[in-house]
Amino acid sequence: MHRRDFLSSSAKAGVAWSALPLLTSLQRTEKYKLALVGSGWWGMNILRCALKHGACKLVAIADVDTRQSAKAMEEINKLTSDKPRVYRDYRELLQKERPEIVIVATPDHWHPLITIAAIEQGAHVYVEKPISHTILEGYAMVSAARKYGKTVQVGTHRRVSPHNISGMDFLRSGKAGKIGMVRAFVHYPGGAGKPVPDQETPKEIDWDMWCGPAPMKAYNPAIHPKGFRNFLDYANGTLGDWGIHWMDQILWWTEEKHPRKVYSSGARHIKQDNTDAPDTQNVVFEFESFTATWEHRTYAGNEAEKSNIGAYFYGTEGTFHMGWLDGWTFYPSDKNKQIIHRDPQLDLPDQQNIAGLWSNFIESIEKKQRPVCDIEIGQRSTNMSLLGMLSYKLGRSVEWDGQKIVKDDAANALLKRAYRGSGSTPYKKQKGCTPKDAAFLSIPKIDITL
Repeated sequence: MHRRDFLSSSAKAGVAWSALPLLTSLQRTEKYKLALVGSGWWGMNILRCALKHGACKLVAIADVDTRQSAKAMEEINKLTSDKPRVYRDYRELLQKERPEIVIVATPDHWHPLITIAAIEQGAHVYVEKPISHTILEGYAMVSAARKYGKTVQVGTHRRVSPHNISGMDFLRSGKAGKIGMVRAFVHYPGGAGKPVPDQETPKEIDWDMWCGPAPMKAYNPAIHPKGFRNFLDYANGTLGDWGIHWMDQILWWTEEKHPRKVYSSGARHIKQDNTDAPDTQNVVFEFESFTATWEHRTYAGNEAEKSNIGAYFYGTEGTFHMGWLDGWTFYPSDKNKQIIHRDPQLDLPDQQNIAGLWSNFIESIEKKQRPVCDIEIGQRSTNMSLLGMLSYKLGRSVEWDGQKIVKDDAANALLKRAYRGSGSTPYKKQKGCTPKDAAFLSIPKIDITL
């Protein structure tokens, strides 16, 4: 195929994907009963697309912070004539509303429990990435989806982004030659920051419930809202946030399901704030046929580097950069050949492609088929990030056979963690906190035994 023909066909594919949000329900005449759990920034991004698609009726939202749910309801009342009820506890929502579809857009540490509870109640689920805080939680989520026959879509929306699709077609066509190395990275500006003191918990938020199965800490505005991703009790830092998108691109391209060896080094060279995630991290993932690396820093933003985010695929015919706001570009090794570029096609706000992913989700439910970002795909991509963080915490490399870490009991112990209130970890009242006694004994039990 000539370059002009290739770009023309890629553009047509992009148009097809951009039309996906216009699809309506293929078989069903009644709208699906939809619930949103987590009504903050990204939860509302997903909900806007869900409502615009038209296949669902919003029956309820849940958020432990009434400031967020009140703000969400102001917008919802402008977007739809639906009259959703508002809850603080997702368990009450599931019991009373019996939704058919649930959006899970909470902080990371709540994703597994809410997803599994929704599946067991009978709902299909759209869950944000990363799917879990620990590796065995991810396996439990896949197991629940398969056991109950439910469709679970993960929010790795780059799988439906037109330039990512055409870029993968380019790589798989062999035009970049044999790929021996992939370098994924995120470099963002920032500084040292400064500590933010703990505060009295605002009356609008149930902080005990926000912490949920994770360790209870005093309320701090640096954690909520939005800041939780750099607190390792609740998320897995930049690698667990941005990294999963690029781990997913690597696994989308290769036929290999997982790395066989992982080594990470990282540190907090610059940050002096409350967070505890590394501000500098490098990870090496050894696959059978290639090596992948991850690197990030959260400081020293500059114009010296051509791209600050994405993945470079290094092949015998040239170097291919899969980017975000800058689309993709192929740089041939032969200087006599032209550079090939494809612009991105992204939706607003926040330059994403949720609408196409939501359409694929609804179509997959109706056709009873696996969605493009099926829970098992999301679990593998999340695993890569979590293995990198696990190696960082251990301070040594780990060998992974696809199910467990080879001959390393200490490392395998980090594949899960004890939930607060589960009986395996003392539930202590800490200064500045007002936890309810045994608050989470009623959390759904999940099987995280391989």
